[in-house]
Amino acid sequence: MKKKQQQHPGGGADPWPHGAPLGGAPAGLGGWKRRVSQLPFLRFSLRDYGFCMATLLVFCLGSLFYQLSGGPPRFLLDLRQYLGNSTYLDDHGPPPSKVLPFPSQVVYNRVGKCGSRTVVLLLRILSEKHGFNLVTSDIHNKTRLTKNEQMELIKNISTAEQPYLFTRHVHFLNFSRFGGDQPVYINIIRDPVNRFLSNYFFRRFGDWRGEQNHMIRTPSMRQEERYLDINECILENYPECSNPRLFYIIPYFCGQHPRCREPGEWALERAKLNVNENFLLVGILEELEDVLLLLERFLPHYFKGVLSIYKDPEHRKLGNMTVTVRKTVPSPEAVQILYQRMRYEYEFYHYVKEQFHLLKRKFGLKSHVSKAPLRPQFFIPTPLETEEPIDDEEQDDEKWLEDIYKR
Repeated sequence: MKKKQQQHPGGGADPWPHGAPLGGAPAGLGGWKRRVSQLPFLRFSLRDYGFCMATLLVFCLGSLFYQLSGGPPRFLLDLRQYLGNSTYLDDHGPPPSKVLPFPSQVVYNRVGKCGSRTVVLLLRILSEKHGFNLVTSDIHNKTRLTKNEQMELIKNISTAEQPYLFTRHVHFLNFSRFGGDQPVYINIIRDPVNRFLSNYFFRRFGDWRGEQNHMIRTPSMRQEERYLDINECILENYPECSNPRLFYIIPYFCGQHPRCREPGEWALERAKLNVNENFLLVGILEELEDVLLLLERFLPHYFKGVLSIYKDPEHRKLGNMTVTVRKTVPSPEAVQILYQRMRYEYEFYHYVKEQFHLLKRKFGLKSHVSKAPLRPQFFIPTPLETEEPIDDEEQDDEKWLEDIYKR
């Protein structure tokens, strides 16, 4: 006869039919199961088990990546730095220096009478030296565009052979609005009153290339307008010396919206926002050598060696030809009136100047910062600091650059 299988107290077959293990068996396996069933937090399915193991695996792999790469991912470091609570440098010391990324699309929407003729001449030399595509436009006197004109220009720029640097007098264009890739923007501005005075006399008398040549380019200007005294223009509130004509720099950064041409807080704040979000660098003409140094640092594939070219005596001879002639300084009363009429321009100028000096300090370049004067102080510009056309009424000046470059 078969030996009857022993029953354990909880019912069912005895789990130890050949005797209890050393130390004795637990009292009532069935009771133990019942006690476990009363602890719901200990119950889990195979799916829960798999999820836990997968989480653990991800954590281990992430920890391994952290160890091998010397720290957290770059975007986390950037985010911590942006939020102002990075501890990476404290724990690990400064990270190794890295080459800045190489942008293949750069736009220089140059502001009139802010030294860009000098920069364009440098770019023509650099484009052959470094092999990038310098793209210019056949239209030089139209800064404000219709929606269709914006779409057409953006399409033409975006289809240029990369790497390219596009340059033209044009107010800021939002490429992403029309489905394009937003390029890197750069620009240079100067003291607003100095810019206005340079343009005022340039339109009338040109530069050292020849007064007669420039008079031919502005045949519609009457003699009484050409020789209009600057003080009379300002004090008598002529259109050329009042708003909206004086509201000139901000629209280059505000953009193509109609309100960007209206002097006021809206255009000012939008221009500041675009500077922060879309411009790699906005330099100050009064500190042009530092501007070139930073451009060489940020965009070496375009501007490497630019400062040595700029300082070359042969290049400076070409720059001497573009100095505005017969320029005079208005009376203190007229200057003060200009300062009031251009208060938004000055607020933007000082904001950009502050950001530029902050950037210089990060790279160890010293800035001479003095207490803000009650009215603008007029420096005596060096030959290469007054070199740019063009008011919207001016004609094409690119051919002269091409002729100079071919010499």
